[in-house]
Amino acid sequence: MDRPENLVLKDPKPRIHPTAELKACKLGRYASIGERVILREVSVGDFSYFERHAEAIYTTIGKFCSIAANSRINALEHPIERLTQHKVSYRPNEYFRWLGVDAGFRERRRAKSVSIGHDVWIGHGAVIMPDVSIGNGAIVGANAVVTRDVPAYAIVAGVPARQLRQRFAADITARIESLAWWDWPHEKLATAVPDMQALSIEAFLDRWENEIP
Repeated sequence: MDRPENLVLKDPKPRIHPTAELKACKLGRYASIGERVILREVSVGDFSYFERHAEAIYTTIGKFCSIAANSRINALEHPIERLTQHKVSYRPNEYFRWLGVDAGFRERRRAKSVSIGHDVWIGHGAVIMPDVSIGNGAIVGANAVVTRDVPAYAIVAGVPARQLRQRFAADITARIESLAWWDWPHEKLATAVPDMQALSIEAFLDRWENEIP
């Protein structure tokens, strides 16, 4: 493109709905956080977005991820091995003076972080359990409960979530991974969008694999 950058690219600052609650989070360029979303210690990559009423904690999210409404990433774990699984044992400060948060339990939760790759779609109402990794390009169906790792470009659904199929054949997946389009300069990405819309995946790869950065 020969147009000045400021005529091609919009303001890259993250967009955060005023009702959203974020604590100790890192947001990439063009990231968008929707209505009443709650995030705690979450890293959100460029262009990724959360729709309304979603929640996440102790999670790293790649670029270009689409996270639907009412989803829950790294759902809360309770200490079921204790006398009580109620939060009175790990957040007693909510009820009693002089009793603080159980730091050991908090670190146990942090140690079971969730990792989500690039271009992942998390469907409406999906629940991602602790200590799960989701590969690039994967799809998690609506209302699925993900209890184990999801391979790159897999489509999973159900309770518990099971793999239905791969989005692409293995050779196409390998070519997409090698292309790593999510790391392209934004100007190049803008130029490629019309081809994303018009070309088959094979034709797009043929066209752009040898494109000069």
